[in-house]
Amino acid sequence: MIGCANSFAQVKKTKPAAPPSKKDAVQISEAIEADPNMVKITTDSGVIIVRLYDETPLHRDNFMKLVKTGFYDSLMFHRVIPAFMIQGGDPTSKQATPGSILGMGGSNMERIPAEFKPNLFHKKGALAAARDGNPQKASSACQFYLVEGKVYNDQELNMIEQQKGIKFTPEQREAYNTIGGTPFLDQDYTVFGEVVSGLDVISKIVNVPRDANNRPLGDVRMKMEMLK
Repeated sequence: MIGCANSFAQVKKTKPAAPPSKKDAVQISEAIEADPNMVKITTDSGVIIVRLYDETPLHRDNFMKLVKTGFYDSLMFHRVIPAFMIQGGDPTSKQATPGSILGMGGSNMERIPAEFKPNLFHKKGALAAARDGNPQKASSACQFYLVEGKVYNDQELNMIEQQKGIKFTPEQREAYNTIGGTPFLDQDYTVFGEVVSGLDVISKIVNVPRDANNRPLGDVRMKMEMLK
């Protein structure tokens, strides 16, 4: 199954950030509309807007191509795990029957080479590519996930560093200490974008009732479009 491993998934609540002022909201909206890398994901639970990173051009260009051709329209978020992530993009989910197991779709498409960058990590709201267990850690050409995650303290981050043989930057530690994320996935799955609006929508979707395979009991479908 194409996905991402959900180790260290213990829940810890975060303090919500203050909402932006009306002036700030207008400036944010204008910046979003002017950026050619913005993608709008419309779901039954609300709208999510993500920005694709220029630092990961292979993943950026592939995702844009799929969005522009309508590949993702009517597909499901087929895997949701509280305090972890929501996953979608399996093309077989469009016509899936209730209760069927999803997650293998797209395996016949050419994988995308990994694009790991130390400054692009699994903070809350990260957009990343799912993958199978291939040794090159190449990404699925279509399946992706959006990080919900949880907050980690320094002791927990130190343990992950030791287990994975990696070193978190001060920026990563600050993010994982405050807004949270899934640090145990860093350098194993390519992060190629982030949510700029709609984190609350991810939180809604990740907590919907689900079956034993983490598929929502009620279908959560998506529609995507480039904002520019």
